[in-house]
This record gives sequence, structure tokens and C-alpha cells, in this order.
Amino acid sequence: MDAEKLEHCKIQPSPCSDDQELSLSLPLTHFDIPFLLSDPTVRLIFFNSPTCSKSRFVETIVPQLKKSLATTLTHFLPLAGKIIIPGAGTTPLSRYVPGDSVSLTIAQCDKDFEHLTGNHQRSANEFYACVPHLPPARRMSDDSLVFSVLALQITLFPEKGICVGLSNYHVVADESSIISFLKIWAVVNKSSSSIDLLTIADVPDFDRTTLVVRDPGGKLVSRAMEIVKKNSRGNSAVELSSTTTFPIKTNRVRVTLVLTDTVIEKMKTYVSVNRPNLSHVSSFTVICAYIWSCSVKSEAAVGEKTDENEPVCFTTAADCRPRLVPPLPAAYFGNCVVFVIAESMHGLLLKGNNEGFLIAAESIGKAVRETLDTSDNDGILDSADWPVDFARFDGKRVMSVAGSPRFDVYEVDFGWGGRAKKYEFAHLDTEKSMSLCKSREFDGGFEIGLSRTKLEMDAFQAFFRQGLEIIMRVSA
Repeated sequence: MDAEKLEHCKIQPSPCSDDQELSLSLPLTHFDIPFLLSDPTVRLIFFNSPTCSKSRFVETIVPQLKKSLATTLTHFLPLAGKIIIPGAGTTPLSRYVPGDSVSLTIAQCDKDFEHLTGNHQRSANEFYACVPHLPPARRMSDDSLVFSVLALQITLFPEKGICVGLSNYHVVADESSIISFLKIWAVVNKSSSSIDLLTIADVPDFDRTTLVVRDPGGKLVSRAMEIVKKNSRGNSAVELSSTTTFPIKTNRVRVTLVLTDTVIEKMKTYVSVNRPNLSHVSSFTVICAYIWSCSVKSEAAVGEKTDENEPVCFTTAADCRPRLVPPLPAAYFGNCVVFVIAESMHGLLLKGNNEGFLIAAESIGKAVRETLDTSDNDGILDSADWPVDFARFDGKRVMSVAGSPRFDVYEVDFGWGGRAKKYEFAHLDTEKSMSLCKSREFDGGFEIGLSRTKLEMDAFQAFFRQGLEIIMRVSA
């Protein structure tokens, strides 16, 4: 069955101790604006809680969650606020005013918790009961478009566990900022008190001064707006292309692949031996290259029409906070990423005996080096061709990465019986992408999440096993 909705409410930030009303208005930067056309990111984080009955959940856990959420939102006002896109064409902004809130759904589900949190093939449809729904955008009388940016759902699996679901628009914040919010919320909830968040290094920094100074005359903002308007579907104002709603009618299955540190080191050695001139051979490069090549092969294996000269692309976001001059603080809240874009030909990645993997590693390694290894002040923005025009990918097969191993979600602990058990990205069901995060079980290991049709997933897993057998045998 689908989840049984126990309650739906709206959580406002806690009022200040001096009764001063909080408000915050931030202009969207050139790092934010390109994501106006992005679909919501949907994260599902599962936690073991074998002693949690429905009565304990409703009477104890939910009230504490609401209280801790309100406390945390006081320091993350943009998440309770809205994005305003003026009809007159002026720069959009993120704005919080008193009365704004976050949608919170409380639910109960009788699905098999152990099954959902496994690594084996699981039907994608089974996860939709835990997905929170963002309220629709509203067109105002002045032709401006207004929409909320975050929705949450807490789902109980009685005597088994709890799932925390987050749906958010990328335009308000990147992975770094959202995971910071999640971790601080968990700390506040576990402490069962309103701790002084100002003592925590991850308290968000909203200062846009550095970005404004680095964009004299607002040229990058103007360019970002031109790109969005060109690719939007609206006439009088930018319209969101985010029309995806759950549940999605799909026959997809989800799989989690785990690579240990030992296997990854052998993959890196394999690439270095066979491509001695490749200077950038990181864990990230070899993992993404391997998944990319296996994905291309599995698509061809199930009969997707392809041409060996068809261009294929791989994209991943790279955090710019430490790379700007001057750098932004790690706690900067918002978006501060550029895209590393690797390109190749379909036929090249199809090559057997792991040659496709090696070519993919060359492409990604080269793209990472050319985009990120810069020394001049504007280097990373220039080398990344930022702001990026997503229309350049029209008609191309594109694989991208959700998540980042830099942010360890498995550290999150709300106090229900330990740290997170499983991390899933539900929005992968709408695209041909992968998720990547640190392994929960193995130090130095990684988890890769995939969503594909059953037929394609079977083919993918076969190529995945065969290629690793070659690598392990050669590197033994």
C-alpha cells in the first residue's frame, strides 16, 4: 500500500527570543539562476529504529522533530522562504518573510523496510510512498512567479525504521548547503534542546559580497538570465520546467553498487598502467568512468538505437567555494558549483576488454584537469564556460552525478538508534544518471546508486561484473 498520511502541517522558523520578526531577502546569483529550470532533487534517508511503535512515533518523535525543525529553520531562513521571479524581468530573489513555512508530512508505511534498504534490485515504485510533494508554483497578479523550495516527509515503518524525505529545488541551495541543514537539524533533534547553533562551524553564511565583487556590472547574472529565458517555456516570465510528480509511471528498478577501497585502488592502478600519460587518476574519475562506460554498453545491449559517432557527455558539479579568489567560506549557503563536462563518442565507450572504460577515464580526467586546475582569479569560471547553457546537451546522451562523496550523509543521526542506514535519490528515476556517496560500511569505499529498466539493469550488472573481473585479474 502507499503510505498512510497521519498529518500534514507547516513548520515556521522559531521566533527570536526578543520577539523580533525575522526576514531575509537575497538576490539569486549567477551560480543560482541556471538551476531555475532544474527538476527538484529528492533525497530519501532511512534510519533503523526497531523499537519505534506508532504511539512513540506520534507522541514523542514527531513533536521533537517539529520543535527541532523550527529551531533549525531559524538559521536556514531561505529554506522556509520562497523564490520570487518578477514578471518585469528583474533579477529573481530568495525571500523569507514572517509566516513563510516548510511543508511537513507525517506518514506510516507497511512496506518491507529491510528490502527497501538493501543493495539488490528493488522496484523504483516502492520508494514513492516516502517522497514529499512540493506545493505548486503560483502566478501572482503582478505576473511574478512564486514557489516554495523545500518539502519534508517523515515516514514510519513500525518497529523497523524511519525515513526522512526531502524534496527541494536546486535553485535555493546545492548539495553542500542542503546536507549542512540536514546535519544541523539532526544534531538539534538528538540534543532535545535548543542548543546554541552559533557554536557550530556549519552555521550558514549568506554574505553575497564576494560574488558581487567578482561580477562587476552583473555580467554573469545577465548572461545566466539570458540563458534561462532562452530555454524557459514561459512568455511573460521564467517558467519552471519542473513538472515531475511522484509517483512516476515507470518499470524501473534501483540498485546500489558498493566499491571497497581495495577495488578502487586496483581500478586506479589499472588506469595508470594502461594510460601512463593521464595525470588525473582519482577515485572519483575511475568510478565515474567505469559506470559511464558500463551504462553506454548496457543501453546498446538492450537495443537502444545508437550511432558509433553519436556524441555522449558526462557531467558533474564541482564545488567552487575554495576555488574562488577570494574563496567563499565552507558554510556559504546557496549554490556555488560549476560543471565539469566530459565528451566522447558512443562507439569509443563501447569498445571491449575495458578499453571503453579507459577512454572514459581519459575524457573525465582531462575535463577535470582543464576545468579545475586553474591558477588565475577568474580561471574556474572561464574554464567551465560558466554560466553553462544546458541547451548544449539537447540531442545528446548525457549522464550526470547526484550527490557527492565529500558530504557524508551516513554521519547523520537524529537519535533514533544510530546513524543513517541507507541513502537514495528518488529523482534518478526521471533520468539516466548515477548517485555517488561514501560507503556506510567500508572506510574509503563508495556507494553508487542507479535507476534503470529491469532489462537494462541486468545488462549493466553483467558488464559491471565482467569488467571488474578483468581489472582484478590483471592487478592481482
